[in-house]
Amino acid sequence: MLFSSTVFLFLFLPIVLVLYFLSPRPFKNTVLLGASLLFYAWGEPRFAIVMLFSTAMNYVFALIVDAKREDTTKVKWIMGVMVCANLLLLGVFKYSNFIVDNINALLGTGIDIPKIPLPLGISFFTFHAISYVIDVYHKEKAQKNPINLALYIAFFPQLIAGPIVRYHTISDQLKMRYETFQRFAYGTKRFIMGLGKKMILANGCAYVADHIFAQNPGSMSTSLAWIGIIAYSLQIYFDFSGYSDMAIGLAKMFGFDFLENFNYPYISRSISEFWRRWHISLGSWFRDYVYIPLGGNRKGEMRTYWNLFIVWMATGIWHGASWTFIAWGLYYGAFIMLEKAFLGKLLNQLPRFIQHVYAVFIVIIGWVFFRSETFSYAYAYIQTMFGFNGTGMWDTQVSYYLTQYGVVILLAIIGSTPLLKLMIDKVEDRAETSQGIRIFGRDIAVTSYYAVILVITVVYMVSNSFNPFIYFRF
Repeated sequence: MLFSSTVFLFLFLPIVLVLYFLSPRPFKNTVLLGASLLFYAWGEPRFAIVMLFSTAMNYVFALIVDAKREDTTKVKWIMGVMVCANLLLLGVFKYSNFIVDNINALLGTGIDIPKIPLPLGISFFTFHAISYVIDVYHKEKAQKNPINLALYIAFFPQLIAGPIVRYHTISDQLKMRYETFQRFAYGTKRFIMGLGKKMILANGCAYVADHIFAQNPGSMSTSLAWIGIIAYSLQIYFDFSGYSDMAIGLAKMFGFDFLENFNYPYISRSISEFWRRWHISLGSWFRDYVYIPLGGNRKGEMRTYWNLFIVWMATGIWHGASWTFIAWGLYYGAFIMLEKAFLGKLLNQLPRFIQHVYAVFIVIIGWVFFRSETFSYAYAYIQTMFGFNGTGMWDTQVSYYLTQYGVVILLAIIGSTPLLKLMIDKVEDRAETSQGIRIFGRDIAVTSYYAVILVITVVYMVSNSFNPFIYFRF
């Protein structure tokens, strides 16, 4: 089920809200768990079995770790088995076909296995489950109530595309939380903003990106190639950050506090800063559960670079079973290593604008690998971006896309910066001293603003029957 669907917005969510707020406190988690399982099983019920198996397996692992924590050696072995079991489950569904295809290509064998379907959000709920057991290993109390643990893993706002919520950040909220009108109102506004990002900006940019990337790079103009990748860069940001906004808003309606997942990454002035602002929950997960346990930067310079290599290869693999994803992860890892070695110091001596251009340029090139299904396509596309295919700088398609979608792309560029937020904050600050704002009513103005966004997004939902989120496939 999609957040950006009329079924969710006008049927599923209202019913769940009514049932939740009418239920006595002891049954609220049960209501949310039932709703979450229905949400997940809406399209493919069989995949819910995989998620429930993962939940049950890690429920048992955590209880064993909690009971045997005094036996350090035994617990470490249990943790090793836990990690291997979870990665095996993830690997079977997500990487089996990729591994077999590469073995056949490398060795000339003819191994044939059936196409294994990918359960929605398996990377996300697997990482939730692993982090839960690791948190128990790090002295967090094991969850004895299976309903509470299942809700943590299956909670529908973050189940399919994150953010990756750490168990220790909401363990207390699973037992007791407070729902207030103010929190519900904030959650509603946050959800509407995320929905607007998705339906208006992400989908508008997606139309441009999809049509341009469907073409042969060797026949498109340089300007068209740049429009395509800029549109995709904006699409993936508003698609994913919009989903995160909706997840955070929905969680707030039910009394949960999720941490932020995006912080205007396109205003970054280095690749290291970009990854502190982009998909924050994933970056912090790899930092705390992979990079630091490997030794982080505490065991010398060469070990630090090796640890970074492992983390960024894992980041690429996590995103998908494709060599282009692995290359994309290592691409970022290489620049982060360079910035740590010497490039960061050089950047700090340059004007802020140049630093910003550098970061955005590197990120945009990286998205070419992320978007492309093959290296040959990515290479040809980058060649076109820099005018090496001899097709010229401009063609009639460029004029068409700028005329038809230029406003959407411009709004998306502005929306990817804090400019709009700063303007709204300034208006709210002036509301205390401006007679005109007081007469009109700040609350009326804000409510009207969100109402207009909601109406526009509903119109888009009705006219667009299918608009999946990019990160559903991860």
